[in-house]
Amino acid sequence: MLTSEDESHEAVVRLAAGVAPDQALDATNPESWIGLDCAVRELAWRRPELFHSKASLSGRRLSWGADASLPTVNWRGRPGDAELALALCHRDGRIREAALAHTEERPALLPLVVIRCADWAQPVRERARALLADTPPQRLAAHAPLILRVGHRSRGGFAQDLLTGALRAGPPEQATALLDSGDRATARLAHRVAIERRLLPAVRLARTAAGHRDVVVQDLCADAAVAALDEGAEIVAPLLASRQPRVRSAGVTALRRAARHADAEPYLTDRSPVVRACARWVLRQVGTDPAPLYRSLCVDPASHPAAAAGLGECGGREDADRIRTLLAHPVARVRAYAVAGLQALQEVRVDDVRPLLDDPSAAVVRQTTAALLPWADRIPQEVLHELLAEDRPRHQRVAAIRLLRATGAQAHHS
Repeated sequence: MLTSEDESHEAVVRLAAGVAPDQALDATNPESWIGLDCAVRELAWRRPELFHSKASLSGRRLSWGADASLPTVNWRGRPGDAELALALCHRDGRIREAALAHTEERPALLPLVVIRCADWAQPVRERARALLADTPPQRLAAHAPLILRVGHRSRGGFAQDLLTGALRAGPPEQATALLDSGDRATARLAHRVAIERRLLPAVRLARTAAGHRDVVVQDLCADAAVAALDEGAEIVAPLLASRQPRVRSAGVTALRRAARHADAEPYLTDRSPVVRACARWVLRQVGTDPAPLYRSLCVDPASHPAAAAGLGECGGREDADRIRTLLAHPVARVRAYAVAGLQALQEVRVDDVRPLLDDPSAAVVRQTTAALLPWADRIPQEVLHELLAEDRPRHQRVAAIRLLRATGAQAHHS
């Protein structure tokens, strides 16, 4: 299986043989162009014969000198795209600058012009930037992933600013066409511009927030959807249905602006602490104290496992015994949330919680371990070493290792 470096080297060999750039490498992949830029300079040292054989560039139009380190810039006739692609990546700035003069109306080489906009050599950089500034905006948008990668370089901001300006000032469809890009940075920029220009209806923003794979896009769209709540669009439901805690929390917060405070009550027992906190905040805006609600929910903890954690997050120390009784509940999620509730109240008693290190539920043991880490030195080491036995479940052995390391002891395990 070829590595990306191998593929870049193979692309150089093909270009040296006169193969067009769009056939020599994956022209749709920005990493292919970046890899090519590095590979040309590397192979000029390691395999100079590539650039001097009869089938190569020097035999046709471009002379690379007696060796690749002494370039000359002599084209006989109109250079081809393959020749120019190699010249645009040459380690000598004079070659790169001279090659740029032949790239106008060569859309296949635009990716290398983008790369040269961040060139370390100022003459090369300035010539490339002048060329890119005259490039039609739609061509810039087509190379957005590469432009945004180059934008991370110390001199790479020019192309990125040019692209961003084109998306902000161009036709709306130019920005919206990039919303579904598979490139993460491109999708983020497109959503920022589309939101800034108010190109997306609130319902679409809410649905994107609820279903997009990228957390930055989720946050951008959730915030924009909540800000558009006054438009009367029904955006709360998609936000509340999201699997992402940040998006659900935005939906819960939006309930206050929608004057639907009571609808926040079911989210008091959400699996996410952030969502629970937002639900409590919404209810408090209309004078509802969430603590009594949590106490009543703890009566039937199997139906509301997170009630114990929520009570610990907003209750008082007088609620500790109520939560402590749930440590022995038959439902594993209730036991885990009970430990979390005691931890939130700062009412963890080592002797009460320690037996849960033997729990068959990995979730319970993880939560118990987190609660006991500050008190690890109070747990008998023989108890922890027993948990390291080979016949113990993996989650129990991992817990013992973490707690032993917290005490500075050496964990001997197989």
